Amino acid sequence: MAVSQVPDQAFILAAGKGERMRPLTDTLPKPLIPYRGKPIIDHALDKLQKIGVTRVVINLHYLGDMIKAHCQGRDDIEILFSEEEDLLETGGGLKKGLKLLEGKPTYIVNGDGPWEDFQHVPHAMDRLTAQWDPAKMDILILLQPVKRMSLTSGVGDYTILENGQAKRSKDQSGTHMFTGVRILSPKIFEGTPDGPFSFLDLMDRAESQGRLYGLEHDGDWHHLSTPEDVARVNAHYK
Repeated sequence: MAVSQVPDQAFILAAGKGERMRPLTDTLPKPLIPYRGKPIIDHALDKLQKIGVTRVVINLHYLGDMIKAHCQGRDDIEILFSEEEDLLETGGGLKKGLKLLEGKPTYIVNGDGPWEDFQHVPHAMDRLTAQWDPAKMDILILLQPVKRMSLTSGVGDYTILENGQAKRSKDQSGTHMFTGVRILSPKIFEGTPDGPFSFLDLMDRAESQGRLYGLEHDGDWHHLSTPEDVARVNAHYK
């Protein structure tokens, strides 16, 4: 991969209401819920900063002022905010926020989905970067093997084909679950609406064009959906 194609910018999705996480999210946005001793979103910011990302956009809606106040305290990475008066869903929110970044490949991560690397290198983000090939890919997604998900429930929404492409399993019988971590080319938003729409639509389109690829994560990732999930995972690492 050409050095010029190594992403140095990222987007963190943090606008959702986290309704399944209530009552924790009655007074706290999901990205600020404590996970392994610090807010979930800090794990993502730390990992992005460590691999050389210099600018991050975070979209905000539900209790967004709390996220903004928390993240503005960092001085190791430039953070911009894309505020949504009305929720734009995952696709619309990304399209709006990416206007604050340069039009080049970008890391995208969910602000409520921490991933863990096993004690060896290269780590997940380095492996994604090494795999990224904009000549044949529009989106490269990090996928967790469902069989390795023991602390939280896994859904087999994707399978990785022999050629590395990712195929969505609409009946959720696939072998892997999407972690929310990905690299994408911003050109995928050409021709999309300015209002709310799902990022899944763009993933399906990339798949139909043979330009959606998957990489199996070789560490841990936990699907944190409920307060019980958070308590169980925190207790495990403690």
